[in-house]
Amino acid sequence: MALDAWSCAKLSFMAQAALTRSQVAAMVDHTLLKPEATASDVNALIAEAQELGVLAVCVSPSMLPIRAEGLVTAAVVGFPSGKHHSLVKGAEARLAVDQGAREIDMVIDIGAAIAGDYNAVLADILTVREAMGETAVLKVILETAALSDEAIVECCRAAVHAGANFVKTSTGFHPAGGATVEAVALMAKTVGPAVGVKASGGIRTTQAALDMIAAGATRLGLSGTRAVLEGLPD
Repeated sequence: MALDAWSCAKLSFMAQAALTRSQVAAMVDHTLLKPEATASDVNALIAEAQELGVLAVCVSPSMLPIRAEGLVTAAVVGFPSGKHHSLVKGAEARLAVDQGAREIDMVIDIGAAIAGDYNAVLADILTVREAMGETAVLKVILETAALSDEAIVECCRAAVHAGANFVKTSTGFHPAGGATVEAVALMAKTVGPAVGVKASGGIRTTQAALDMIAAGATRLGLSGTRAVLEGLPD
């Protein structure tokens, strides 16, 4: 799927004209997933998130529990490869929820998706959904840059069927790349309004964030949140 230059320009203008700094901040998961991150780094992330007024912080599950007053706590599962056994992902998700995570961002088995084994993708997501319970929010990371349009659509359908609350573009760690406007638009069209779309991976500028929102993103995963928000009006 590709958007022509006119469509991209129109979407970008619509987003830029409508959104303020606080409105975009309310869509942001302020993220720190570097393997070298320390407890001090996470504390700094939380302080910055509180200052910026974002919705959530997203951290590695080994950093839990954390104290993040006024923020939603999200943790990743099966990150970043997605090649963990489904039962391991489920246990990781359950432990993260028990330690205070209100949202779980799980990585699917990307190889299964590439191979067209969408039943395996569905089973993987269902295992995590059942293990973590129904109260926490589940976001399903597809790694869209590594997938065909057909695979993106089928994985989105599997996520919806399994009870996911969001589908998410990327981990930000895959060499194929991160979020694109085209992938976000395809995901939003596939899941419809009842399921959110999180754009994540390589979103470093205000314009890129606005383009993702205009394409259908309802949540943004950002590590350079301050730079993105500073380009928006109050």
